[in-house]
Amino acid sequence: MTRMKIADLTSGVGALVLGVGLGSLFPRSFGSSAGLITIAGLCMHALGMWDKHRLEQLGQRENPRWVVVLYWMCWLLLAAVLMMLLLIWRG
Repeated sequence: MTRMKIADLTSGVGALVLGVGLGSLFPRSFGSSAGLITIAGLCMHALGMWDKHRLEQLGQRENPRWVVVLYWMCWLLLAAVLMMLLLIWRG
């Protein structure tokens, strides 16, 4: 159960850092570090989500359908954020 809590915490902290990174994309004063903050949060959140999902599968824990839908929606949104960052850095 401790590993599950660590995975939850990693995912939550990653989401927080991702949010801070996205928020800092707007003010000019944080512009130079915004991309790195966002990428760090995206990676931490993705790692935590993946680890939790993997641990749930190892424990044969059945998730409700809505949890699975939210899990994959989150991955799609993370991919969209990554594409947005790539477009911003290219432009």
